[in-house]
Amino acid sequence: MRKIVFILICAVIGMAIGYGIFGKIAGHFVSLNSLLSFDGNALQSAWSSVSGLAEMRNKILLCGAGGAIVGFLLSTRLKK
Repeated sequence: MRKIVFILICAVIGMAIGYGIFGKIAGHFVSLNSLLSFDGNALQSAWSSVSGLAEMRNKILLCGAGGAIVGFLLSTRLKK
């Protein structure tokens, strides 16, 4: 249980770092609501691909996955 919590914390930290790095468009941070909302229809899907939100979301999620991997590796190393 402790290992899972540690992995989740590292994943959230990784996503926060990813948002800090990749979450800007024209110098302003994109709202979390627009990042967390998924494409509902064709118009939203087209806007998401044109504005780069889909690519930004993927990069942020990859940072979260990287954080989860680091958390897993650290939790196995720090096992008592």
